[in-house]
Amino acid sequence: MSEQVKPSAAPACALSVVVPFFNEEACVDDLYAELVTVLKGLGTNHEMVFVNDGSQDKTEERLRAIAAKDPHVKVVNLLRNYGQTAAMVAGFDHASGAVIVTLDGDGQNDPINIPLLLEELDKGADVVSGWRVDRQDAALTRKLPSTIANWLISKVSGVKLHDYGCSLKAYRRSIIQDVRLYGEMHRFIPIYTAWQGGRIVEVPVTHRARNSGASKYGLNRIFKVLLDLLLVSFLERYMTKPIYVFGGLGFASLFISACTAAWAIWLKVIDGVHFIKTPLPMLTGTFFTTGVLCVLMGLLAEILVRTYFEAQDKRVYQVRTTKNPSSD
Repeated sequence: MSEQVKPSAAPACALSVVVPFFNEEACVDDLYAELVTVLKGLGTNHEMVFVNDGSQDKTEERLRAIAAKDPHVKVVNLLRNYGQTAAMVAGFDHASGAVIVTLDGDGQNDPINIPLLLEELDKGADVVSGWRVDRQDAALTRKLPSTIANWLISKVSGVKLHDYGCSLKAYRRSIIQDVRLYGEMHRFIPIYTAWQGGRIVEVPVTHRARNSGASKYGLNRIFKVLLDLLLVSFLERYMTKPIYVFGGLGFASLFISACTAAWAIWLKVIDGVHFIKTPLPMLTGTFFTTGVLCVLMGLLAEILVRTYFEAQDKRVYQVRTTKNPSSD
């Protein structure tokens, strides 16, 4: 039976470092040694949360051996390979730090940059995102698609970052604990932060070439990112008013239906063209049906949104601070 873990109500330590692994047996020991050196240098109470995302090599064995000798290490073994986003969510759920830092398990993110991220948090940032200025990846299959995706995400979301795909990030627990992630959406956490009025800072970090193993990402990931971006954009604009998008499409379809009907009648009356000789009656019926269905879907979506907020006593706003609130 899988273990269900909720984030701790109160932080148990100052810093949690979350690292997802998938078939990275050759990187585990070296990355752990680097993390130990950096974290000891910080002098803060810390923990390392290593998530084994269904690895099929000896990653689990190496992680288990590390956890046996180091009480600062937590190991979370997932039942199968769920993907990087799910692995990070599992790490967040098992982390107990007031600050959470994430990085990849392939050794390309350099732990020595962690203090740089924490410095920005100390200055007031809510999320600090790494920027791989000198990225050590293949130009055509990794860097070019990433550049295009970063530009597109920044344009659509309005949150301008150079490198959404960099896993080396630092979060305040208050920002991350209520965010639920699906698909490939871990890269969009800065956007969720912006929705909540949080401050996002981007800092240049070191990026290293992969010394062992193979990249788990290919060009097909671009399409997943684009679809997730479409969903994020929709949620940002229409989460609390879905009737606007569905109703808008519905009325547009009904308008087209009326136009095709008028055209068909015009051809019949003026030119004597029978309805069966043109596709206009079929188009009229198709667009009319589509319009009605879109409006009904919008109404159904409105009911679901209200159920979501009211059943869980959620608010459509968040308060940053108050002064002199009434005792009531």
